[in-house]
Amino acid sequence: MLHGLDQGRPLPVDLADLPPELAAPRATFVTLTRGGRLRGCVGRLQAERPLAQDVAANAYAAAFEDSRFQPLERAELAGLGIHVALLTAPEPILFTGEADLLRQLEPGVDGLVLEAGRRRATFLPAVWASLPEPADFLRELKVKAGLGAGEVPGLRAWRYFTECVED
Repeated sequence: MLHGLDQGRPLPVDLADLPPELAAPRATFVTLTRGGRLRGCVGRLQAERPLAQDVAANAYAAAFEDSRFQPLERAELAGLGIHVALLTAPEPILFTGEADLLRQLEPGVDGLVLEAGRRRATFLPAVWASLPEPADFLRELKVKAGLGAGEVPGLRAWRYFTECVED
């Protein structure tokens, strides 16, 4: 975060100096919290760049480019929580209706991507902490995607899992 505050850009990452697992492509989300409340969250669902670069870019974007928040200020660094989620590749969930989808969800474990038409949204597994009931989790994710709370024709879903690192 200090580099972003001082330089106005993500921390550059030299892949030549990193172990292979940090240079391998990996999808991540970086979530910032302050006082237990969300302060920024940005990530990618697909592995499109090396892990170390993805984390650096997403950390910068969560701090300075998340449109829901003002850019991070130096005074906010004290007490800032940083949570990095390393994602597995999303796997399609086959279901016959939303009740069937709800039966297949594993609370606290599954990250979920929903898509219908051009609308798409995801909740990381950490969101289960605030929405522990599958019906609430699904409803709020549909609302986040702009799909409304009711039954959605043509709804598609994918699940993924995360490994988490916290500051």
